[in-house]
Amino acid sequence: MSDATRDILTPPKVQRSPLVSVLLHTALIICSFGMLYPILWMISGSFRPQEELFGTSSLIPSALDLGGYFRGWTGLQVTFGRFFWNSLVISVLATIGNVVGCSLAAFAFSRLRFGGRKFWFALMLGTLMLPYHVVLIPQYILFLHLGWVNTPLPLIVPKYLATDAFFIFLMVQFFRGIPKELDEAAVMDGCSPFRIYWKIMLPLSLPVLATAAIFSFIWTWDDFFGPLIYLSDIDTYTVQLGLRSFVDSTGSSDWTALFAMSNLSLIPVFLFFLFFQRLLIEGIATTGMKR
Repeated sequence: MSDATRDILTPPKVQRSPLVSVLLHTALIICSFGMLYPILWMISGSFRPQEELFGTSSLIPSALDLGGYFRGWTGLQVTFGRFFWNSLVISVLATIGNVVGCSLAAFAFSRLRFGGRKFWFALMLGTLMLPYHVVLIPQYILFLHLGWVNTPLPLIVPKYLATDAFFIFLMVQFFRGIPKELDEAAVMDGCSPFRIYWKIMLPLSLPVLATAAIFSFIWTWDDFFGPLIYLSDIDTYTVQLGLRSFVDSTGSSDWTALFAMSNLSLIPVFLFFLFFQRLLIEGIATTGMKR
């Protein structure tokens, strides 16, 4: 492409006046602070004495009190580390299941040819519009008869059966951007469909797999409704149910302990996102685009 053609195709840059830039950045800073203030106040509140927690809106505590962290970690029937372990096991296993199950389903929809493929793909997408509460009772009855209630199995096993249509759709869009000539060359070399999936599709799909893994881990870690329905023994509680245990309906809630454990519960999600943010951005940017 010549320089003249490139100049014609490149849209002209909009020049902002300094005053508009200053006002725009000021508005963005104010909005950002408004969104961050509750989190900063929660972090500050975890270091305050209980009696002055709601007495001020300042972010600087008058005295540094670590009692909320000690009470939060050891104040329940079991230590809060047990809830962390339960959430970590469920989140990791559910993430692996989502990546494996959904990638297999996406490979079938995008690369294999079988009868009714478009119909089943449309039906799968239709489940995105189905409210979770519609299938809640049938699922509970099924898991109850299987003897899985009060165990982590209802939160893990369905993930291996490609039950998340959003991730399947995301991966299908990415797989369609990979040249099919690679599949044809692999078939000529004697590769089976599974070998094509394992040796070609997965290595080329790392960004979208990482995107699905990050969202799956965060959503599973933050899930409150699922554990609330299926887990009743405190030894099986996840972090979210453990946090609820600090709230007492009689009004004697330990808010500083709740804030302290809430701060700790953010650390795994933050670290997981921090390590994989590059792949997340790349996966979102390339999904659905022909490369």
